Amino acid sequence: MDDHSGARIEQWFLTYSQDVYRFLVYYTGRTDIDDLVQETFIRALKAMQETEVENPKTWLFAIARNIAIDERRKTKLINWLPDIFLQHFVSHDKTPEESLMLNENKRLLYEMINQLKSSYRDVLILRGIKRLSSKETAEVLGWTEAKVNLTLHRAIKAIQNKRHVSIAEVMNDAIT
Repeated sequence: MDDHSGARIEQWFLTYSQDVYRFLVYYTGRTDIDDLVQETFIRALKAMQETEVENPKTWLFAIARNIAIDERRKTKLINWLPDIFLQHFVSHDKTPEESLMLNENKRLLYEMINQLKSSYRDVLILRGIKRLSSKETAEVLGWTEAKVNLTLHRAIKAIQNKRHVSIAEVMNDAIT
């Protein structure tokens, strides 16, 4: 690591760490994700010398998304292990702070978003909640802008069908 890379990643951390944190909260449905945020910036630092970064925010979101997917895989593996002893170490309960932080509508919406298939969840979080443009979302996910827009439309329809609400209410509940 050279000094330039260290200074750049430090600036990105100061500028984007809260955005990465919020993205991971939405994406994982958890608030205990400080380690995932830290891992995002560690991986970014390691990769930035080999990668030309045009838009650091979307690049960091892509790294964070991959880390969250890796974390989910690890959790699924631990839950799958037949040894009952290991399953006691995985808690699916919300802490009191988490329960208080989210009002009932948001909690239900987040639960619905987390139950959607991953492509719908990804695009809803990035476009609808994080307010990235179609182009930025396409860059994070490695999709075309048309696919982003179509998937967003289908994801909103899926939420509407589960909740029987308008598009505006879905997005308003998610970001307020």
